[in-house]
Amino acid sequence: MRKSLTALVLVALVATSGCAAMRGRKNPNAEFTVARSAPLIVPPDFNLAPPVTGTSGLSPSDAQQQAIDTLFGGPAPRSLGEMTLLDQANRDMASIGIRSTVWDPDTRIVDKGATTLNILSAPVNNSNVASAQAGQ
Repeated sequence: MRKSLTALVLVALVATSGCAAMRGRKNPNAEFTVARSAPLIVPPDFNLAPPVTGTSGLSPSDAQQQAIDTLFGGPAPRSLGEMTLLDQANRDMASIGIRSTVWDPDTRIVDKGATTLNILSAPVNNSNVASAQAGQ
């Protein structure tokens, strides 16, 4: 009985200990108050004009390009080093549509060797043993 009474008094002390810290404050819920902010004002350089009736707006592609330019700053000028590197790589002699040709499955870009080609062309196997599985 004495242990339970001691435990009960201890719990009561712990439960009410937070109340003593709040006694000195004027407003115990001060952390929940919302401060008043200044009213919204229109900046002095705000120069957007409403659209004029009868004029055409931006096409979707123009609007998309304008958004990309706004986000990323438009095309960046190439540095002298980059221009020199591109000139040495004969960029003006590249075939038109070369990027489409590179991804052609019949184009052999790098000789991977017979073993690598056998692993890549192995059939799909559903077992617990590790194997080469295409497409996963």
